[in-house]
Amino acid sequence: MLTIASCFGIAGQSTGRIKGVVREADGAPAAGVVVIVANQVTRRVKRTPSRADGTYLVQLKPGAYRISLAPPHVAKFDKDKNYGDFAISRDDSLENVIVEPGKETSVDILLAKKASEGKKDAAGVSEEPQTNLRRETPDRWRVGFPEYDRYGDRGARGRDIPFKKGRWWDPYNQSALKGDYPIKGDKLFMVLSAVSATAVEQRRAPTPSDVSSVDPASAEFFGRPEQLAASETLQLSFELFHGDTTFKPRDWALKFSPTFSIPNYLNARENGVVNIDVRRGTNRTDWHVSLEEAFAEVKLADVDANYDFVSVRVGIQPFVSDFRGFIFSDNNLGARLFGAFDNNRVQFNAAYFSMLEKDTNSGLNRFDTRHQNVYIANVFRQDFVHKGYTIQGSFHFNDDRRSFKFDRNGFLVRPALIGDVRPHAIKVGYLGVSGDGHLGRVNLTHSYYFAFGRDDRNPIAGRSVRVRSNMAAAEASVDHDYLRFKGSLFWAQGDGNATDDKATGFDAIFDDPNFAGGQFSFWSRNGIRLTQTGVGLVQPNSLLPSLRSSKIQGQANFVNPGIIIYNGGVDVEVTQRAKAVFNINYLRFQRTEPLEYILFQNRIRHDIGFDYSLGVAYRPFLINNVTLTFGAATLQTGRGFRDIFTDRSRNCPPNVGDFCEPSVINPSKPLYSLFAQLKLVF
Repeated sequence: MLTIASCFGIAGQSTGRIKGVVREADGAPAAGVVVIVANQVTRRVKRTPSRADGTYLVQLKPGAYRISLAPPHVAKFDKDKNYGDFAISRDDSLENVIVEPGKETSVDILLAKKASEGKKDAAGVSEEPQTNLRRETPDRWRVGFPEYDRYGDRGARGRDIPFKKGRWWDPYNQSALKGDYPIKGDKLFMVLSAVSATAVEQRRAPTPSDVSSVDPASAEFFGRPEQLAASETLQLSFELFHGDTTFKPRDWALKFSPTFSIPNYLNARENGVVNIDVRRGTNRTDWHVSLEEAFAEVKLADVDANYDFVSVRVGIQPFVSDFRGFIFSDNNLGARLFGAFDNNRVQFNAAYFSMLEKDTNSGLNRFDTRHQNVYIANVFRQDFVHKGYTIQGSFHFNDDRRSFKFDRNGFLVRPALIGDVRPHAIKVGYLGVSGDGHLGRVNLTHSYYFAFGRDDRNPIAGRSVRVRSNMAAAEASVDHDYLRFKGSLFWAQGDGNATDDKATGFDAIFDDPNFAGGQFSFWSRNGIRLTQTGVGLVQPNSLLPSLRSSKIQGQANFVNPGIIIYNGGVDVEVTQRAKAVFNINYLRFQRTEPLEYILFQNRIRHDIGFDYSLGVAYRPFLINNVTLTFGAATLQTGRGFRDIFTDRSRNCPPNVGDFCEPSVINPSKPLYSLFAQLKLVF
């Protein structure tokens, strides 16, 4: 008897119960009403009638259950009443009622008012009660996800709920504020979003000193190299669009994104960095308000029954012209015709941009144009030759007219302060082919561009030049478990004669390449200025040693040394929250004649050096709404780089090497960049 009693006790602890009272609409107990309890995982159903006092009791295994009533009775569950932490009221049923081992769950049931009460036909006779259990919903978006305990065993495995109810303020689950539900009718949606990016960076890069340096004892051309930068950028976005949102592209859309740089701070250790006026000191704090998106979009036509389409978008809009952003990647003012054919296998863009001026310090748009027109056309073909591989053909044309411009810090950026400093016009086209995808286990990205056209007076050559240049890039990677091993090559042609009428150095329109380490690479991330020239060896967020005054405000320059970059790296999915990116780049100038000409040096070698970088992206909540990014990079300078920024290996007399070589680029003091960014998305 003790054994039998123990077995019943154990069985009682491994099950739970649902109990409650069934009442009429007026509150009186309802007897004989059949209560149906269905397991949402196994679909097993138990039925029990209510007693004379309206009470009912059902013993069940742990899990998630749906409660309803058998016809002709219909339940009425209050949507505003709390029936449990995860319970969802469906008007005539209650879903996701949790049963736990050894516990009771109480659910009282109120009967719906019968259809015959207060409702009569034309003759005044009461209609029969309706037994149709169908119910209407406002629209298909509010049907909602089912919530359930996937394994039906909370005690053993814990809860696993793949779907969750959203709240209006919740940016991750379903919310009317981010376009999950229509705000009017069935097709009008609104999206409100905000992005905050907070960044801090400490770097050491070659810094030229001016005629009035902070340290009077510093070398003639080299200043104190360390800089500390911090910025806070806030973007608010409002989008309204009309459409079905499932298969059909949206009918029209409006978007408005004011962006605030609040503030942008730089603390340098040398005069003439934050402003051309050395009286401004070595630090700067400024603010800027911009529009990074402000466009209207309209669908012109559905091409076929598969909802291939043609649409047009006009206004300030983002656009990346190829897979990796080698030629054009920007938010700017323009018009774009785009669409798809052949079941979305073929996609195309035809875009025109009337380029806006950029803010010197934040890089955001200003509200005046800069007399530069950019024309872009491209077409993509998915599953080309092999499934999973996409090919792209593109044409770019840069019509950059003569202009004269000083930036906000007082430096001349158009034309570049080099050579004869005359305004000049550039008309250059780019023909390119790119590919991206996977061929079996190998992930492959590649691009080739041919640039052709004319610069009517290149400042370095001092004459009109005919542009003919090439660029090629390729990256291959293989995934193994949580590792991705990759190798890549980047080549941009250089110019072998800086003074003839041929310009063979390659330059882009407005590049922002995600390649060879991208934002984590020292060479790509940091703009390195050439001393006493008014131009940069390389611009921030670029791979090209273009010798232009500024990427965001200057003009393209096709008399430059070109570059070859060999890259090897590995991406590591450390955990579901953290990803690490390691890269090693070896960099070489393709030609050095343009550098020798503008620096008046008899010989500069090709070796730039090794670029080592590490980046970490961390998502503490497993979602992209909160992301922390950390990066560290260093450049181990090669002989060619030291030839540019020192004189030790050139015309330095014996035994006075310390005098000839400024400490700023002494190999014992490495060039480095350390940065961190916090990105919050609502």
